[in-house]
Amino acid sequence: MGTIGQFYVKGQAPAANRSKDDFYPTPPEMTRALLSVEKFVGPIWEPACGDGAMSRELEAAGYAVTSTDLIDRGYGQGGRDFLVEREPAENIITNPPFKLVEEFIKHAVQCANRKVAILGRLGLLEGQARRKLWDEHPMARVWVFSRRVACVKPGDAEYGSKGGKGGMIAYAWYVWDQGHNGKPEIGWL
Repeated sequence: MGTIGQFYVKGQAPAANRSKDDFYPTPPEMTRALLSVEKFVGPIWEPACGDGAMSRELEAAGYAVTSTDLIDRGYGQGGRDFLVEREPAENIITNPPFKLVEEFIKHAVQCANRKVAILGRLGLLEGQARRKLWDEHPMARVWVFSRRVACVKPGDAEYGSKGGKGGMIAYAWYVWDQGHNGKPEIGWL
C-alpha cells in the first residue's frame, strides 16, 4: 500500500481524499494566466465547466462560452458527456478530471477547429504510453506555472484560496493549435 504522496505523484489520490467526481474548480488566476499568453478566435466550449469558475473568467475576458458538464453543478448545461459528443467547436478550453485527461485530449483535438487548451499536471508529459499520445496529437505549446497553485475541493476551508500558499501539484496549460507545425514550444507563467 502506497503513501498519500506516492498516490499524488501518480496523479491519483486515495478515494477517501478525492473530491466527488474528481471536481476541483480552477482558480481564477490559472485561467487568467492562460489568457495572458494565448488568444482565441471565435467561441469557446468549456466541457467540464463544474461550478463555472473557468467559464466566468473566459466570459469576463470577452469570449462567448458554451459551458457544459456531465454533472449538473448549477452552472451551464449539466448532463452532457463530452466524451460522447460529436459537436464541432472552434476552441475548447477545460480542466478535465485527472483520471480522464487523456480521453479529453484525444476527443478535444478531434472536435476543435482552431485551438484546444487543457489544464493538467506537469507530470502529464511523462510516461512511455503517453509518448504515443504526444506523437499522435502533437501539441503547439506547454505553459508551465512557475509557482504551484492549489486546486482545492469545494467545502474545504481554503476553497478558492490558499492564502498565498501553493499546492503540491505542478500544473501546466497544454495547447494544441491547428495552424502549428513543428515541435512544441515551452514557456512559463
